[in-house]
Amino acid sequence: MAQVGHRVDYLAGFCCPVGGLAAGKPRVLCHEKEIYLSNGSEFVYVYDQEGRLMKAVYRFPDQVWHVEVLPLHRQLYILCARNGIYCVPLDQQSRLMKQTDSQGGDGPSSVFPVDAEACVLPDPALCTFTLLGDMLVTLAEAQGKWRMNLHKLPEPEEQENAPRQPISYVEFTTCAQSDDAGNVPPLCFLPVMCCTSGPGTHSHREELRRSGGFVLDEPLFSLLFGVDAAMLDSPMILCGFPDGQLCCVPLKALSSPSDGGPKDSPVKILHHLEEPVVFIGALRTEQKIPDAEEPPPSPFRDLGCDCVVAMGHYGKMVAIKAAQGEEAKIPELRDYYLQGPILCAACGGGSRMYYSTHSDISAVDLDWGSNTPDAEQTEDSAGALPPVLSPASLSICSVVALSMSSRVSEGESELLALSSKGRLMTCGLCSPDETQPVKMTPEKAGQRIKELLSGIGHVSERVSSLKKVVDQKNQALTCLNQVMNVSASLLSSQDGQKPIACTVTANWSHQLLKDTLAVSCILENLSECSLERGWTFCVQLFAGSCALEESSATNSATTYTFPIDQLLPGNKTEVTLPLGTAEGSKPELPLSVSCSLYYSLLEILGSGPESAQLLDDLLSDDSPELSTDREGICLPLQECVVDILQCLRLEDSVAAAEPALSTPSDPVETFLKVARMQSELDNVVVGDMLVPRAPDALGGGAYLAPSAASIKVSSELLRNALKDLSAAPLCCATLQWLLAENTATAQLLKSQDLSAVQGLAPDGGKVQLNVREVTVSDLCPAGPIQAVDILIQSPSLGVMCQVHEAVIRRIQALVVEQAAQGSSPPDLRVQYLRQIQANHEMLLKEVQSLRDRLCLGHEAGPTAEKLLHVYQQLRNPSLIVL
Repeated sequence: MAQVGHRVDYLAGFCCPVGGLAAGKPRVLCHEKEIYLSNGSEFVYVYDQEGRLMKAVYRFPDQVWHVEVLPLHRQLYILCARNGIYCVPLDQQSRLMKQTDSQGGDGPSSVFPVDAEACVLPDPALCTFTLLGDMLVTLAEAQGKWRMNLHKLPEPEEQENAPRQPISYVEFTTCAQSDDAGNVPPLCFLPVMCCTSGPGTHSHREELRRSGGFVLDEPLFSLLFGVDAAMLDSPMILCGFPDGQLCCVPLKALSSPSDGGPKDSPVKILHHLEEPVVFIGALRTEQKIPDAEEPPPSPFRDLGCDCVVAMGHYGKMVAIKAAQGEEAKIPELRDYYLQGPILCAACGGGSRMYYSTHSDISAVDLDWGSNTPDAEQTEDSAGALPPVLSPASLSICSVVALSMSSRVSEGESELLALSSKGRLMTCGLCSPDETQPVKMTPEKAGQRIKELLSGIGHVSERVSSLKKVVDQKNQALTCLNQVMNVSASLLSSQDGQKPIACTVTANWSHQLLKDTLAVSCILENLSECSLERGWTFCVQLFAGSCALEESSATNSATTYTFPIDQLLPGNKTEVTLPLGTAEGSKPELPLSVSCSLYYSLLEILGSGPESAQLLDDLLSDDSPELSTDREGICLPLQECVVDILQCLRLEDSVAAAEPALSTPSDPVETFLKVARMQSELDNVVVGDMLVPRAPDALGGGAYLAPSAASIKVSSELLRNALKDLSAAPLCCATLQWLLAENTATAQLLKSQDLSAVQGLAPDGGKVQLNVREVTVSDLCPAGPIQAVDILIQSPSLGVMCQVHEAVIRRIQALVVEQAAQGSSPPDLRVQYLRQIQANHEMLLKEVQSLRDRLCLGHEAGPTAEKLLHVYQQLRNPSLIVL
């Protein structure tokens, strides 16, 4: 496409928020010599283009989303967000001007607020509307569904009887994204709606032209909407939704009210752009051959349009036209991909349309002849859409609202534009052929100087805008480079020492007169990169030791996030997460901890209002469907399990190598302690161990022995694994290894060489660990096997099971590690193993029989006592870990 000639003239400047105006809400309309403008705020401006002065400024209760002019009744309809549609008579401007003239000045000296009486249709769910004659068509959104309502406009003298109830309605189903709780997020894009009709609907031609609609040729109208719609002779309502759907509804299908809404939905889906629709328009690509010295007719007046276009926010554009087939006309649909994001667009006369991005306004021509100068190709391809489009630059940047106006007297087209900085400008469009030299006069020279000065100011603004975009992209690339360096460094060192290390420990602290159990996560930066703002340290806590291996959907996880301001190389930071108190809540152990680093892609562009738009611009070519509010980079650091062995607290009386369950020396203290436990916990103290009272089924006042479990491990296996602790006796080294991750007891065990300890669990229950060497015979034909017996005792069955599970987990890891080094167990007596298995099977059968007897209530006391005895045998097998 050839370069488009244009002249830019700045008319006025309007207030705008810090960071500039955003696309989607601002709107510019022109009727006769007046321009109606909304900049996305609560104001609507009326500007006299001929006199270059502001005629009126209206203030509404909330942000203005849409503006339409009804010239027939000389009324201005405004959609105010979360309020409804207001109607302002245009004749009211003369009254406002008289009030202003009496006060003096060149323009209105105050802003005129619009009261609630002017609201003709109160509805907080309205998103857009369109006018056609005396009909008002609205579109509202609620709970992820769209609803189109049809209202009858009142006469100007009947303004008090505003349209409250719709004549009819129809519902649309779109793919609205919702969160986990089912809530639909706020709209980022508003729907687009306009009207069209066939050439036979003469009564609506002028109304369509004034309301921004268009008339289509008969072949395209029938192919697009169906033969029934053409025979119905009804205007069609086109809707483009934020999810990408392009739908149509016959206006006459809504004109007849029915109870409960129409049974058969008249909605027809024309296309799906798969991105938010921002513009719907029509063009005349096949020009009628005019007579000599006769200008071509306007496509909106004498000729219908033969091509419908729809544009998406990320640059996808679809054009639909009626092409000549072998026997009849067939629909031709062609997709184009332009440089996005598209902020706004407008259709000019003929086959040319204009669209705006952050950096420029471009013009495209859908006439194949303008894109392919070859005469043969033009003749062969007459009536078809061009395969590609060649945009031509107008060198106007950051325009958020476009509109076309026509100066018939001067014979030229004019483009109205509103920049993101709030500047209203006109762009006079002319053909490239209009370049003949003219005689320069003082008047024309002055006009030329004004145009050059205006062009200089615009170039300066454009350079400033482009420099800002370039600086932001350079900063974004610098941040992305740092993120990629950190990611590559972590991913390349999975087996060795990580450049960013994370250490997880459990510890007790005394706060507010309470002992609190907490998990400390220390993040240390050992790399050469600095973690700047934008990184987030994430810690997830899962209940259970296998939560990291199972599906996250089946485990309840608590996530903590800690933004990192700056972590220089060699520095470290620590976060502490409380798990519970000894007197209060009880933490669920074991607990799985997962630590990771997260970087959000939105952080590369800062937190400004245009960050999402600029990120779309940066990634629009490669990722047109990227969900920028959810995408990020997550780098796992550490996964570990916090169990009861890491949380044990040794009692103050631990001083001997073999702590026994002895009775306290003071009988008075023993009596008081027993009485307190009996009254509060219904338990009793036997020696230093808290023993629960037996159930009534076991014989009234009897007391249970402490629950116990025994695990035997080969001495040879432990010696090979605990070479670093060879200076201490094997039993002491084994106990140190079991409690090595317990920071509170590790130093005490190394200094005293203890082989047995007694401590408190997080819930206050007592537990005792006793490690001793034993000899296991009858298992190996070569002779007895030396082993280490780990005995676990606790009056609480739950605490004993937690400790037993923690010990088993460490032994399993130890066996896997030794097996990887090639060590093999000795030969075993198979007959002995079979006998142990048979004994366990008999015990399991006895357990089932005793549980059945308990259910039937036969001899409950002796049965329960025997059942507990069998469980004790099962927890102490005659097997050994080799």
